[in-house]
Amino acid sequence: MDLPKPLPILRLPFLAIEEIFKAMHPTEIINFSMISKRTRFVTKNKTFYSKYDIRLHINKPLGIAIQGTNNLVVCLYLMASGEQMKEKIADMIGSDYIIRRVFKYSKDPIEDWKQLCKHVLEIFKREAIDVLSMQMDTFVDQNISIIDFLKTNVKSVNKCSVRQSEEENDVDEHAAYLLDNLKVNIEFNSYLHIKNANFYRKIPKDLKELYIRNSQWIRYERLLEIDCEHVSLENNQFTNTGWNMFIKKWIAMETHLNLKCLKFDFKSLEDLTVFVLHDIPHEVVEERVKRTLITDRDKTEEISGGVDIRRIDGKTATFFAEYDIFSMMIVH
Repeated sequence: MDLPKPLPILRLPFLAIEEIFKAMHPTEIINFSMISKRTRFVTKNKTFYSKYDIRLHINKPLGIAIQGTNNLVVCLYLMASGEQMKEKIADMIGSDYIIRRVFKYSKDPIEDWKQLCKHVLEIFKREAIDVLSMQMDTFVDQNISIIDFLKTNVKSVNKCSVRQSEEENDVDEHAAYLLDNLKVNIEFNSYLHIKNANFYRKIPKDLKELYIRNSQWIRYERLLEIDCEHVSLENNQFTNTGWNMFIKKWIAMETHLNLKCLKFDFKSLEDLTVFVLHDIPHEVVEERVKRTLITDRDKTEEISGGVDIRRIDGKTATFFAEYDIFSMMIVH
C-alpha cells in the first residue's frame, strides 16, 4: 500500500491554514515554527494565540508551560543537564485534560531555556507572562542573569511566586533585585525566609492578592505602603500598638483604601478587643449570629460572631478567627 502523501500546508489558503493551527497541540505549533524561516513567519502571523497562558518555572528542571483554555491542554517543556534527563515526550490524558511533557537534555539548560522562552513569547505574541515561579536558591550564580533576561523580554507578570528550598540560604539580595526589576500585575506570593530585619524593597501595588508566609520583616511602616485587595501576612510580629495605629488609619481612610481582606496571626478575638481595639469603637457580635461574607478569591463563607468596626465612609470591617488565622474582612 502506498503511503499517504504529505499535506502541503504552506500551499493552502490562509483560512485553511488557520483551521489546521487551531487543531494543533502547542508542541506541534512550536515544532512547526522551527522548521524554517517561512514556517516561523507563518506561525507568527496566526491570530488565535491569546487563548494560551504562558508560565515559566525556574527550578530543576527548568520549565516552560503553555496552557490552553480551561486547562484542557497543557504543554510543559522541562529542561536540564545530566544523564538523568533523557529526551522524550510523555502524555497524561484524563477525561477533561491533556498534559504533554517534553523533556529536553541540554549542556547549558539556562541558556537554552532562555532561547526557548524568547521563541515561545515571539510565536504566541506575548509581552507579559501569566505565571512566574522561581526558586531563588536553585541557580544562585545565575539569578541576576535570569532576572535581567525577564526584565528585557517580559513587560510584566500576572502572577509571581518566589520560594527557596533551604531556610538557611540567604536570598535577600536576589529577592530585592527581583522586586526592583519585575512588574507584577495581579498576584504575588512569597515563601522566602528573609534574613535582614531591615529588608526594604518596593512591594508590588494594586494587586488583587499578596501572600507573604514569613512576614516578620513587614513592620508598621511597610504595612502602610501595601495597597492590595487581599493581603495575607503569616508569622507576622506586629505589636498591639502597631495594629491599633493601623486600624485607626484605616478607619480614617488614610491607608488601604482598596483592601477587601487582611489575614494575619493573632492570639484571640478577646485579646484583639482588649489590647488593640480598647480605644476604638467596635461591636462584638454574638456567636449565635451567623453571617455570610465574601472571602479571598471571591468565595463565600459563613461565620459565627466576630467583631465589627466602621470606617468614616460607613464601610464595615469584620474581624473573625479561622483556626489560628485572623481575618479583617471589609463588608461593602
